[in-house]
Amino acid sequence: MTSTAGPSYTMIPTQKLRRSSRHSSQRCNSLSAGPQSLSALGHFQTLPLEIFQMVLSYLPVRDISMLSMVSKTISNHLINYISTPSGNRRLLLQDFHNLELPGKREGSSILEHYKSLGLLLKRCTLLSPTKDRLKYIHKILSEVSCFKLSGCPSPLHCSGLQCYGVFLQILTAGWDELECHRVFNFLCELSNLPRKVQTVVSSKPGSARKLELRIRLYCRRVLLNHWIHRSDSVFWLTRILKPWPIVNQARLLYIIFGPVSSLDGHVVWQKMIEGPTDESSLKGLAEAIKLLYDPEAREWTADDVISLVDELSVVPREWLMENNARLLILSGNNICFTVMASKAVNGRAVELARLMVFLTLVCEKELYCMDWAVKMMQKVCKVFSTPGERNNFLQCVENTFAHMIMDMLQAVLSGDRDEEDSSFFTLFHLVNAQANFHKEILYLTMRNHSSSA
Repeated sequence: MTSTAGPSYTMIPTQKLRRSSRHSSQRCNSLSAGPQSLSALGHFQTLPLEIFQMVLSYLPVRDISMLSMVSKTISNHLINYISTPSGNRRLLLQDFHNLELPGKREGSSILEHYKSLGLLLKRCTLLSPTKDRLKYIHKILSEVSCFKLSGCPSPLHCSGLQCYGVFLQILTAGWDELECHRVFNFLCELSNLPRKVQTVVSSKPGSARKLELRIRLYCRRVLLNHWIHRSDSVFWLTRILKPWPIVNQARLLYIIFGPVSSLDGHVVWQKMIEGPTDESSLKGLAEAIKLLYDPEAREWTADDVISLVDELSVVPREWLMENNARLLILSGNNICFTVMASKAVNGRAVELARLMVFLTLVCEKELYCMDWAVKMMQKVCKVFSTPGERNNFLQCVENTFAHMIMDMLQAVLSGDRDEEDSSFFTLFHLVNAQANFHKEILYLTMRNHSSSA
């Protein structure tokens, strides 16, 4: 009895313990499920969705972007909020013709708002593939007409493309080249940029003035202007230019960076042909050339850049040599020497001599140091393979000085003057350029003679 009663006594409580243990663990799991689900939304779990979205309307956009990093659940809620009409009104500000945000302190610009929005969408879509991120962002921004290449009726007085540019810069910062290639292709597809570029580069310069202006503004404000690192600027400029033959590259470079009218913003095609221009008209082109010659520009060789400069100097027709010289000076020593050395190697001594004379003329006009021109000539002389070639070049330089001075003098004496007496002033600067150039050569010769003695 004892033996039989013992097992029966111990068996029954054991079964009860199993049942009670199972039920208690289920109760524990049911209790712990609440805090686990709450942890994703925190205290926002207790709020109705409408109240949660009302809270968002009081938060700065940068704070909302920080909130999106808390959990995937909150990030999904924010993505849904952005897609709602109230979220659109709150986040997609479209007052692009008024640089100050309504109701904000002075200096709080709409550009800063779109930087913050770029950061918000970057963080909200962090876990999605690039293709899906771009599709979602396009869906959000597609109704903003001023973000489109031809969307705004007054593009010169609109900050829409600039806002789009800073938005994209923040969004894509840190992305690798493959992802940025996808972004560029996506933008080209949306804007139909390749077909529009084809239209302007194959048409007579100035025949599609409005389209030239829109391409210039889109490329500069959306794709080029907002990068901090030169490598990023090189990447995007290369994407714009590389699909085209060298002739079209030069035309496109002029459209994007060439001089424009101060009245209507349209490209001034005759600026380099009709007369000497100023530094401001060439600065953009020079900076672009320096960018492509940079070591970061792995897709461009020195020969590529020289060819581009040569093609640029005949857009839309052959430039005045003075404008060529000014562009080379603004482009920097390395590019200037490379172009001149190329002419020396290819036996173009007469053309090189004219360029040398105009370099001295620009130095004289702009009050640059004339010893720079002398040192550049010294460096170029070392490129010639024989003393005879070098001496021929030096003789061409002196002949060019003489012929140009005689031509200018004849124009002055004939009374063939315009309203600004440009012939007289050019003659004045040219004579001074020759004198100062030779003075620096004499100084250099005497210093070398003294040191050797």
